[in-house]
Amino acid sequence: MKTGDVRSADIVRATLLVGGALLAFWMMHNTVLILLAVFLAVVFGVALSAGVDRLVTWRIPRALGASLIMIVFFGCVTGLGLWLAPTIRTQSVELKQKLPIALERVQGWIDKKQSGLENLIVDQQASVDSTAVVAPHVGRTGGLRDRLTRETGGASRFIFPVLHDTAVVVGGLLFIIFLTIYFGIEPETYRRGVVAIFPVARRPQVTIVLDRIATVLRKWLVTQLIIMAVMGAVSTAALFLLHVKAAVALGVLAGVVSFIPTIGGIVAAVPAIAMGFLDSPEKALIVGIVYVLIHFAGSHVLVPVLMKGGIDLPPALTLIAQAMLTALFGFLGLMVAVPLLATVLVIVRSTYAEPMSAQSGSDVSDR
Repeated sequence: MKTGDVRSADIVRATLLVGGALLAFWMMHNTVLILLAVFLAVVFGVALSAGVDRLVTWRIPRALGASLIMIVFFGCVTGLGLWLAPTIRTQSVELKQKLPIALERVQGWIDKKQSGLENLIVDQQASVDSTAVVAPHVGRTGGLRDRLTRETGGASRFIFPVLHDTAVVVGGLLFIIFLTIYFGIEPETYRRGVVAIFPVARRPQVTIVLDRIATVLRKWLVTQLIIMAVMGAVSTAALFLLHVKAAVALGVLAGVVSFIPTIGGIVAAVPAIAMGFLDSPEKALIVGIVYVLIHFAGSHVLVPVLMKGGIDLPPALTLIAQAMLTALFGFLGLMVAVPLLATVLVIVRSTYAEPMSAQSGSDVSDR
């Protein structure tokens, strides 16, 4: 056969390869949200399996142990919710009523400072007529409140598209819960299945990588749950001491959104600072400083201590991963961005970085 000739078998093989790749891409594109939900269930399942392993030492069957842990967890969450429900309901109404007023005061304070700066630049008289100060604020078609409302509405449509369909949310939660229980009951079954995909020579290394991923995901989830509890409690106490209105509702919000690193702290701080403006700009400034200190202590003190022996996630990569996955997959992408990044970094470091460093060390020793 000449060099330029192409056999029919080669054409068929190339066609099958291209068709298979396109089919795989199409399936990934249409099932990516399901895959992200499965990954989130794996994260929860890894943590659940650790608790089940402890119960097994007390001769409790794995299925019963997993069910008990889930029942206790949801029972504690439900009990806490029922205990705080009256306070949160009352303060949520107060927050809904007074937050627009607070945002208007923020807008007026910004307008006043901006007018003062403009007067200083043009060197006008020191005393400015009060109507000249109020006019820019009154004459605008939309103040800070309107802009934030529009932006928040757009962000909710952009970041939380899943929440528009209640049935999808409930179905997705049940899907994740049942998968979590299955992964927690028999983690070794699924672990052996993943290892069996790889060649025999690579299986020991794959086993080590999977163990490292499980350790990191477990530490990350436990760390996030502790961070949520600490942030919620500390924020509520700080707001109470500062006599900020709706302290419990704002504290619960701070605890819940702390599950989302970096972005969560900003989301929690905005309404708290705005509520501080109901009293004075100085109190709003103090609230902002307190939130920065709490967030800094949580990120740079508590997280490193809890994640000791885990993996250090670069802040820039964390923010990039959150932005990209949120833009691609919405709220679910934002939820899995950090654990998925941690998983990728474990794979990269275990597969490429460590072998290369070991090889470099051996080359140096040979010299």
